[in-house]
Amino acid sequence: MTSPVTTWHRLAGTAVLLDGFHALKHAVRFGAEVPVAVAVDREATLALADELAADVRDRLSGLLMEVPEETYRALVPRPHPTAVAALAVRPSRAAHLELLAARPRPTPVVLLDHPRNLGNAGAVIRLAAGFGATGVVTTGTLDPWHPTVVRGGAGLHFATAVERVTPEELPPGPLFALDPEGDDIRDMKLPDDAVLAFGSERTGLSPEVRERADHLLSLPMRPQVSSYNLATSVGMTLYHWSAFRGS
Repeated sequence: MTSPVTTWHRLAGTAVLLDGFHALKHAVRFGAEVPVAVAVDREATLALADELAADVRDRLSGLLMEVPEETYRALVPRPHPTAVAALAVRPSRAAHLELLAARPRPTPVVLLDHPRNLGNAGAVIRLAAGFGATGVVTTGTLDPWHPTVVRGGAGLHFATAVERVTPEELPPGPLFALDPEGDDIRDMKLPDDAVLAFGSERTGLSPEVRERADHLLSLPMRPQVSSYNLATSVGMTLYHWSAFRGS
């Protein structure tokens, strides 16, 4: 049998790092291909699965290999409290772009326009997966599959289509962009095939996305409060979409 450490080093340059039990649990639950998974205490990890993820417990049992703590720490840049890590095959970009472009689309796509904060991007992906969004796309230089983003998303990248795109590759559909100068979102019903665009945490929407927007919308906010956190804004918008869906 090939050593898990050997397999890890062979795949580490191209695979997705699943950092911690919850990231591995979600990835497996949503169909990720996981060639290698390690834990410092295999039995304790499976006991955690019995408690929190019984639906994937047997699959985790077949994947997890126990390794010494020093070996685990040498494999990951930042050890997770659960002392579990795995590598997964990144989903096909072509398949994701095809899914994002398919019409009719049953749920919105979230567009993060030139995001900067890795943790915020991960939190948005976790939210989008929870609401059943078709996908999360980003423009700019941030890699939405960076290990810090995957950690922030708790492995839920595998529950929705996550890709970095150019402005020319934006999914079709009416583009609703969140902007302080936009119309009150409470007066608008968001269609299921919407593209919901959110600007950078610092600079807002890029001129390219703002110009392409079909509608500018604003979130209700108390005077003298400057802004919401990016993930909060996305969560409020997706909740507004879901609350009026089918009404």
